[in-house]
Amino acid sequence: MRLLIIWAINAAALFALPFLMSSIRIDGFGTAIIAALVLGLINALIRPVLILLTLPATLLTLGLFIFVINALMFWAASELVSGFHVAGFWSAFFGAIVYSVISWVLSSLLLQEK
Repeated sequence: MRLLIIWAINAAALFALPFLMSSIRIDGFGTAIIAALVLGLINALIRPVLILLTLPATLLTLGLFIFVINALMFWAASELVSGFHVAGFWSAFFGAIVYSVISWVLSSLLLQEK
């Protein structure tokens, strides 16, 4: 049940992005749900491999290269899901940051440990 709640929180965070950034567009909440699923799968399957392959660059930049990897994963999800559009790399870069912050805030508010 917790996994479904986290999925819904991520979809809501993704659905809120176009209201904050004009360079990101989502056609509807159904698209946001599918995009959240695709983004979760990409982050679970591809991101660890990319982090391992780019470990020297990540160490050289003191971890800042992780932001680039996150932007690329966000951009890749937008390319795979029709109805989810990101204007370019910098839109994906800042969109991934804002998405993470919104998701973190919603998760901390709704999934408090008792």
